[in-house]
Amino acid sequence: MLRNGLEPWHLLLVVVVAILVFGSKKLPDTARALGKSMRILKSEARAMNDDETVGARTTDPATPSATAGRTAQS
Repeated sequence: MLRNGLEPWHLLLVVVVAILVFGSKKLPDTARALGKSMRILKSEARAMNDDETVGARTTDPATPSATAGRTAQS
């Protein structure tokens, strides 16, 4: 029955059902909105990753500036 999971005719069936449910006029708008939201999600995830990287560099206790401050206070 299920040799390889999805076959080409499965995808064709999904496309036909999507056209029947949403209509051919709304599909381009829906795809455009989905693409835009994916781009926003990707950019926000990249920004969060960059923020974490910068935060890890400034709060790392093994940095020379952090250890110099500790020895000067002792």
